[in-house]
Amino acid sequence: MTRTPPIPFRSPTLPVPRTDRQGPPLRGRALTMLAAVSILGTAGCAGADASADDAADPASGAPSAEPSAVAKPPAAGQVYRDGEYRETGNYQSPAGPEEVGVTLTLESDVVSAVEVEPMPDNPTTTVYQERFAGGISEAIVGKKLDDLSVDRVAGSSLTSGGFNDAADKIKSEARL
Repeated sequence: MTRTPPIPFRSPTLPVPRTDRQGPPLRGRALTMLAAVSILGTAGCAGADASADDAADPASGAPSAEPSAVAKPPAAGQVYRDGEYRETGNYQSPAGPEEVGVTLTLESDVVSAVEVEPMPDNPTTTVYQERFAGGISEAIVGKKLDDLSVDRVAGSSLTSGGFNDAADKIKSEARL
């Protein structure tokens, strides 16, 4: 009696990975795409916890005066609302007017995170804005918003003018 080799089991519900193209098998690509959609969906839902007052008056575009159920009340003596704020700062360079994007996250009047988006108009400005963006976090995270006075970061002194302009706009926007 001759023995036949066993046939490997393959699930009828799971396709066999194809490797006839370059890159990972199709199942790997599908999982990667699923993960990306999941992350994007989560990011898109981050602002979905609007209060009923916000939904009732969409034309105003202004946030509700009442805190949402998720937000904690401001601490005694707190000057600024907690949250993430984004502004564009303007400054003058030898090559002309420049802009820099600034995002600050505030918690109890203290900067807990910062992100600077370079928005240069010329190659020299690109170098300085990128240096500034790389060093600003060490200079301001953990400091009170009212104590910020940036003059030079990572060898960039002019970009600080745009950063300070954006920080002043954020102060006005976040004030309680």
